[in-house]
Amino acid sequence: MNQQPPTAEYRIEDLAHLSGATVRTIRAYQDRGLLPRPERRGRANVYGGTHLARLRQIAGLLDRGYTLASIKELLEAWDAGLDLGGVLGLVAEIDGPWTDEEASRISRPDLDAAFGGTSDEEAIAEAVELGVLERIPGEDDEFLVPSPQELAVAVELHSAGVPLLAISDHLREVRGQVEHIAARFLDFTTEHVFQPFLDHPPTEAEAAEAAALVRRLRPLAQQTIDAELARAMRTLATRYLRHHLSEALPPVEAQSAQEPPTVAAGSVEARSPGRSAGDNAEWERAGSAGAGTPAEAEAGSVPGPRPAPGSLPVVPSPGPGPGADPRATPGPGAVPETVALPAEAVQAVRALVGAENTAAFIAAAARREVQARTMDALASGGSGTASSG
Repeated sequence: MNQQPPTAEYRIEDLAHLSGATVRTIRAYQDRGLLPRPERRGRANVYGGTHLARLRQIAGLLDRGYTLASIKELLEAWDAGLDLGGVLGLVAEIDGPWTDEEASRISRPDLDAAFGGTSDEEAIAEAVELGVLERIPGEDDEFLVPSPQELAVAVELHSAGVPLLAISDHLREVRGQVEHIAARFLDFTTEHVFQPFLDHPPTEAEAAEAAALVRRLRPLAQQTIDAELARAMRTLATRYLRHHLSEALPPVEAQSAQEPPTVAAGSVEARSPGRSAGDNAEWERAGSAGAGTPAEAEAGSVPGPRPAPGSLPVVPSPGPGPGADPRATPGPGAVPETVALPAEAVQAVRALVGAENTAAFIAAAARREVQARTMDALASGGSGTASSG
């Protein structure tokens, strides 16, 4: 009759020696639920082969970078009968890199040179605290750079005149906002994608399916943020530019005392005192539908009063400015001249300042050019009129 080999039994000191853990660590694992309690025999605690195997599993997972909290979840899945390989595959997928960027190293002299050639200990301490730089044990003159792109952004901002500590404050603020977005994305995907895997210990097939979903969804967060950041920057940058231009540009002077020019929504229109109310109304309808008449839309000209056949579209004439020649200033009853503008020029101005500010921008630009030429003529001893060159 075959006899079963006796089950291995260890005192805690023997278990610590065989596993490589300390007695204090073994007791801490027991308190955290990572290690089963020993069998009590009289006044002694007895450990078995399962305890030694569990300690070796924990050590292996720690070497792979798992936290004790993650290890506890994995071991609970193991105890529930799930193949640990499937769970490890899922956890490895989640813990894997979320970017293709690779860390690099930079020497202290190269770092100083990148930021203007001067050493700033306070700024370096801030960068280390934020994780932009990591100190390498035993190497005081070299740093690990987890994200070379992030460091390159800091270099460009500093070369543009931004102080280093202001860059650190900016990064700290941006990081908090980005972490909020990341948490929102995880909550969203947990609710709508991963919830079926969370209400019970997943099977091997479910763990593999969840790992595949992580691989599919991983780039979506980055793609969403890239697209939305580009949209927001485009919208806000245009709005900022229009706001500052509207403050910087002088108001367009009235072209006549009887009837000042008006700007129609969606188009640039200069009303002529000689045009009837019916013509104005018809022209406003055409202007609100697009860029004026079809001929003007084709030419890219600025819509104005209805021109005679064969004539050119109207651009509001700039009013008199400081130092302008009185002889070149239109009188109160003057009718705006018709001027053809290149289509790309009108489109560029409209994209820059908006349709509602196009007329004001063109008029101000013309006035500025007239004033500059007048000043040039005066400085050269001319008659004070703008040259035609």
